[in-house]
Amino acid sequence: MNTDLAPLDPPADGLVVAFYGDDFTGSTDVMETLEDAGLPTLLFLEPPTPEQLAAHPEARAVGVAGVSRTMTPAQMHEELPPAFRALAALGAPLVHYKICSTFDSSPTVGSIGRATELLRAELGDGPTPLVVGVPQLGRYTAFGTLFARYGSEVYRLDRHPTMTVHPMTPMHEADLREHLRPQTALPVALVDLRELDGDDDTVGRSVASRLAEAEGLVLLDVDDLGSQRQVGRALHRMLETARETGSPVGVVGSSGVEYALGAAWGASGAAESLPVRQPTKTLTVVGSLAPATRAQVEVALDAGFALVEVDDHALVDPERSAAACADAVARTVAALGRHDRVLLRTPVPAAGGGAGGAGGDSAPVDGTALADSAPVDGTALAAALGAVTAEVVRLTSVPRLVVAGGDTSGYVAKALGIEALRLVRRLAPGAPLCRAVSPDPALHDLELCLKAGQIGDPDYLVLLAELGSTPQEGTS
Repeated sequence: MNTDLAPLDPPADGLVVAFYGDDFTGSTDVMETLEDAGLPTLLFLEPPTPEQLAAHPEARAVGVAGVSRTMTPAQMHEELPPAFRALAALGAPLVHYKICSTFDSSPTVGSIGRATELLRAELGDGPTPLVVGVPQLGRYTAFGTLFARYGSEVYRLDRHPTMTVHPMTPMHEADLREHLRPQTALPVALVDLRELDGDDDTVGRSVASRLAEAEGLVLLDVDDLGSQRQVGRALHRMLETARETGSPVGVVGSSGVEYALGAAWGASGAAESLPVRQPTKTLTVVGSLAPATRAQVEVALDAGFALVEVDDHALVDPERSAAACADAVARTVAALGRHDRVLLRTPVPAAGGGAGGAGGDSAPVDGTALADSAPVDGTALAAALGAVTAEVVRLTSVPRLVVAGGDTSGYVAKALGIEALRLVRRLAPGAPLCRAVSPDPALHDLELCLKAGQIGDPDYLVLLAELGSTPQEGTS
């Protein structure tokens, strides 16, 4: 397929995309993809008002970092309609419900089908494109089936080493039409790779016809840069029509939506980096047990990060939580008084190498809590870690905060009470360094990195703590 054809022209002015992310770290992925496509983006914690947006006239895209991936359909019914309504009111022609590229969902948790129904209830019942494949992230859709990279191999998602054993939404069906069937009664049409292979005019007419005749969702395959570009051209045409009519179009999908638009526009270069401060102290909070994060923690402890370990069971126990949170705050504040790099985490299960983890012996350790062996409620733990982190930041004014874990990142950001995030620098896909926007001077310009557990190389936490330490990276 020829990918060296003339790009389309993106809208020259005004807001172009408004999105709601179903988890926090996925939302930062969309933000950096939009920035790379040439659209300055603000990521809010709550749907912004027109007045809030007016304070940032440079913004061409706006997002809301949500937590709907862990919600029940009933909770979605309370959360999503007002968010979609608020985003549509901002005037963007495209409103995107952003989902995880591994399609994390079930009929009872994070239902993509239910979220789509709610989006259509607000924006109208026209065709709703569904774009999931992101070759840049190792996610591919072919004939409606989702594949994902793990290490150097690519697996069908229902045979994927981690997604098949996901603790909340294990994937047992890789055909996305079949996976959606228990989640919604909406029909799901498919535009497969055969229809995306050809010259621009032929593909454009074919896809436009398929979209026009669709009555529900339309899944568009993306398995390489050529199919991605054709899907982006289809989204661009819908966006242009929405600008003309003044009626926004709803789209569901991963950051593949924005990658596709960038491919159609021929704008996929790295966004310009903002200055990074010379680091003084960095607090890292780990709420993930993903293998990638475990490896990063081991490297960080070997590099001399001070470890503060907290009891996860005590943090979520109604009778012990207040004391456990106060203890965690006190020990973390004390550690930051003695060390420049502090890592706060709950104990690693014995199968992962013991509570201290590899490298714990060589790192300064500020308290080790004993924990029960039974698992705890992940949402409650993320909320508790969010509260602890916010109090530590308030007491210490630490200038750089790193959080590992999608749910933990969302709860930390909400507990801090920041208004929005701006991209500072790309570090790893979906895990950029950002700067906080807040009416609170103590939080405004706080440097933040909020990453999913599976993102980043083993030395990611160390490199992030050192970012800005060399003269060429400057200060601000």
